[in-house]
Amino acid sequence: MTGVAATGAALAGALVLVGCGGSGASGSSGAVLSVGASYMPQPVSADMAAGFLTITNKGDTNDELTSVTSDAAGEITMHETAGGAMQEVGSFKVPAHGQLVFKSGGNHLMFEKLKRRPEQGDTITLRLKFAESGPLTVEMPVKSATYNPSTGH
Repeated sequence: MTGVAATGAALAGALVLVGCGGSGASGSSGAVLSVGASYMPQPVSADMAAGFLTITNKGDTNDELTSVTSDAAGEITMHETAGGAMQEVGSFKVPAHGQLVFKSGGNHLMFEKLKRRPEQGDTITLRLKFAESGPLTVEMPVKSATYNPSTGH
C-alpha cells in the first residue's frame, strides 16, 4: 500500500508541474524572426550595391535591426526613402506579428566599399544583428540588375 501511495503522490506532483509548465508556455514569447525574399541586383558600380529582404517577426515582442555586416563589403548602411529622399538610419523596428520590408524605392541596404563586384549567380552572406534576438545569417543571391521580385524576372 505504501508503494501505491508513493506512486500516486509522484504522479500528482508530476501533473502539478505539467500544469505549471503549460501555463507558463502560453504566456508571451519574444521575437521570432525569419528572413525571406533576399536579393541583390547585380551592381552597375564596382564599389557600391543595394540589397533587399523581408524580416518577419512571428513573436509577441518587437525587436530592432541594429546592424548588418558582410565580408563582401567594407560597410553596410541601412536607408529609408521618404518623400523621394534617401536617408541613412541607425536601426529599424521589427514589429511583433509584422514585417520589416526592404524593397526598391523604400527601405534598403547599401553595400559600400565592395571588396569585389558581385556578379549575377553569386551569393553574398550577411549577418543581421538585433537589439533583443540573436544574430541571423542570410544568404543573399545576386540577381540581374533589372530583377523584379514580383515577377521573378
